[in-house]
Amino acid sequence: MSYRTEIRPWAIFNCRLSGNICVARFRTRSDADAYMTILRQLSPSGNFEVVFDQLVEVKG
Repeated sequence: MSYRTEIRPWAIFNCRLSGNICVARFRTRSDADAYMTILRQLSPSGNFEVVFDQLVEVKG
């Protein structure tokens, strides 16, 4: 996982049958929610979800 991804754990995904697409990443949940509100206004038929997308590395 890149450093840029690590500092932006909140992501908005466009959920589709063909596969999920990461639309944008944010540092805070409130920023992601605000952006998702705009996305839903621009594309009412889209299926957008805010997720916490932080991978945890397991050593062993």
